[in-house]
Amino acid sequence: MNEFSEFITEMGDVKPIKQDNKNRLTNATKINEETLRHRRINAELSSGTNQNPLTTESVTLLSPDDILSYKKDGVQYGVFKNLRLGKYEIHTVLNLHGKSVKEARHELFTFTKDAHKQNLRCILIQHGKGLQSQPHQALLKSYINQWLTQLPMTLAFHSAQPFHGGGSATYLLMKKSDESRLDNKEKHQKRGANF
Repeated sequence: MNEFSEFITEMGDVKPIKQDNKNRLTNATKINEETLRHRRINAELSSGTNQNPLTTESVTLLSPDDILSYKKDGVQYGVFKNLRLGKYEIHTVLNLHGKSVKEARHELFTFTKDAHKQNLRCILIQHGKGLQSQPHQALLKSYINQWLTQLPMTLAFHSAQPFHGGGSATYLLMKKSDESRLDNKEKHQKRGANF
């Protein structure tokens, strides 16, 4: 007996399942994109399953006028200096003014993840100084300082220059996306092959 015959024998008493042919998407098509976006954000905020590595358990509190500054090992001094001086083109801006810590955590993570995928290397994050924040001044600024070190795509960050918001904003320099690094590697290989 061959495999096909064995299969037919085994499947002999199997009955097909009745199909429900009703179109269940009629109501879904009436929901606009903004509603769906809000539902997705709320679902991600309420569930702990969104792979957001940013922690909120404890934070070192800063004062409103503290300077945020961080550089990973391997980042050249000249690159960090140019970031600190606001010399890099800002590719996009994230405004977190008026956001709760929970909202800011979610928005920072999703925004930087999307920006990294699009290979946007320099971001300006507007978080405010937190002079009026409760229960402590500079609460959001303190969390931003902590969270930016927890993002895997962070190379460096520094408080902005006065013309970009000063201590109420921070420059973030991110790693190249995987696709961009691969493209760059291929370009260099082709250039080397031409010699």
